[in-house]
Amino acid sequence: MAREEANSKKSEERRNELLGIALERFAKYGYHNTKISDIVQQAGVAQGTFYWHFKSKEAIALEIIDNGKREIAKVIEQGYRSHSGTVQDMVTASESLLASLFRFASQNRYLMELLLVGTGTDDNIRYKVHETRIEMEKAFQRNIERAMELNMLPQGIDSYIRASLLVSLIEGIIARWLFGPTVPESPLTSKTAEQLAAETARFEFFGLLGI
Repeated sequence: MAREEANSKKSEERRNELLGIALERFAKYGYHNTKISDIVQQAGVAQGTFYWHFKSKEAIALEIIDNGKREIAKVIEQGYRSHSGTVQDMVTASESLLASLFRFASQNRYLMELLLVGTGTDDNIRYKVHETRIEMEKAFQRNIERAMELNMLPQGIDSYIRASLLVSLIEGIIARWLFGPTVPESPLTSKTAEQLAAETARFEFFGLLGI
């Protein structure tokens, strides 16, 4: 039994290693430019080991994106409100949520590059990426609608549009923060996740005028 558990753990570790290498290569070199032989060579295993865990390059790419979608959803769901509060409560909660999301993005640069920058993927992968970004928007929409239920936001607002605007803002910040481009004088890339979250939350609730 102990040997079986050790073998199972080793197999899981190998699988995770292959997932990590594939994600890195997809992000750095593009999906089409990455071959299974590249992945197994970097892992130091035979191609048979790859096919033991994944039936194809597309299969491993789809699993990477599915895993990422679940992890992002977990982060966003932390912002789901259970009780009412003031506007400042909303700003504080949003700042906390955004800081968690920006930290996740920073710690998962290859995943964010795959989702936000694009790497020349085929239709199935592109659709899965699109699906992941839509799920992210839906998660923020649920948060907005929950705030409306708690009378923290006006009942008449369009949660679809607000979620779309908010996610577009967040995606844009993450992409430019991690991958550029930015104007030469911009301090964006030097900001911490917490600093970006504070600035984004203020903009989310108070806009350009800051009022």
